[in-house]
Amino acid sequence: MGLALRLYESLTEAPDDTTRFRLIVDTIDALEQQWPRGGDVALRSDVRESELRLQKEIEQVRSELKKDIAELRADMHKEIAKLRGEVQKDIAELRGEVQKDIAELRHEVQKDIANLHAAIERTKVDLLKWMVPLMLGQVAALAALVKLL
Repeated sequence: MGLALRLYESLTEAPDDTTRFRLIVDTIDALEQQWPRGGDVALRSDVRESELRLQKEIEQVRSELKKDIAELRADMHKEIAKLRGEVQKDIAELRGEVQKDIAELRHEVQKDIANLHAAIERTKVDLLKWMVPLMLGQVAALAALVKLL
């Protein structure tokens, strides 16, 4: 039940004026208890002062953040440069290894080609060893056949 309704009911039931005045004083006291005290209410100047302090703190935080971001960027650039150098070093090492492997493979291929040439030459010599006597034998056989005829 609201305070005003309770006051009305109490006033209508009160037997005399003294009691009624006492009820009114008690109600006013209850209202004063509920109302904020003068020091509890923020004035415009208090609100403005708090607003200015908050703005100052916000600017300090912003400047700190900007500083931190700048430091982070500088650190990232250093780290990126370091990583870039390491990657370039690794690439150079890999290129050297690849070129070395390519040179070894070339040497092996040239060796294999030389071995194939030698094998072909041996085969050629072996074929000539057999072909020359066979051809001479055919010529002799043809000559013998020509004599017989």
